[in-house]
Amino acid sequence: MKSWKDKTIFFTGGSRGIGLAIGQKMALDGANIVIAAKTVERHPKLDGTIFTAAESIQKLGGKVLPVECDVRDELAIKNAVKKAAHHFGGIDAVVLNASSIYLTPTEKTEFKRWNLMHEVILRGSFFTVQECLPYLKNSTQAQILALCPPLNIQPKWLAPYLSYSLAKFGLSMSIMGWAEEFKGQVQVNGLWPKTLIATAAVQNLLGGDVMIDRSRKPEIVAEAASWILKGSSETGKIYLDEDIIKGQLGLDPNSYAVNPAVKPALDIYVD
Repeated sequence: MKSWKDKTIFFTGGSRGIGLAIGQKMALDGANIVIAAKTVERHPKLDGTIFTAAESIQKLGGKVLPVECDVRDELAIKNAVKKAAHHFGGIDAVVLNASSIYLTPTEKTEFKRWNLMHEVILRGSFFTVQECLPYLKNSTQAQILALCPPLNIQPKWLAPYLSYSLAKFGLSMSIMGWAEEFKGQVQVNGLWPKTLIATAAVQNLLGGDVMIDRSRKPEIVAEAASWILKGSSETGKIYLDEDIIKGQLGLDPNSYAVNPAVKPALDIYVD
């Protein structure tokens, strides 16, 4: 298993939800955590800012740097990466967690929403990786981990919310491309939850408390991410969290259920 003590992980997003859970988990494993996200003031519908996230990691005994960064802004990415590398002396891994989701069909997808999803998920991820590459290539255990779905490109997944699917599958394809491009230099993988995860997106967009009740806690994804970062030797693979929890860690995925009495709902892109 790879040791992450005093190694630095740069997160896009991470002020709440899955990103924060992964950051907390890796901080417990000794990693320095950089939270590069745009939320500096609490949103009316979203809990958490970069500062509350940093405080929660500090309470666990972790070292953390909150950096305001809107990944739609090229200069913001450059400044955030430079600040992180200067503060901790380098960057050893990038977790591409920043996202935007609007599950709308073509006729109801607004121009600004399409742009937002693609700017955050695809363009922001691409140029974050580009900016981090010089530091990653100087690391002895460089990794890129993206929250992206398996390339399950079926019409039933494309048709209902094409704009979001294009962005997310684009990130999945980026993982495949980077794994080959940086082979022997940077380990590159993806991770996707098999079931819904109790996040603000599920609460606000997918049915409120009813769907939260059919979700698992973000900690299941964090546990799987930790195994990838610490234990996997693969590159170019997109994992489902449950496969790691059961197959690699021998844990019961139902122990992460919000309501153990309710069968969790499958996430999108998962058959």
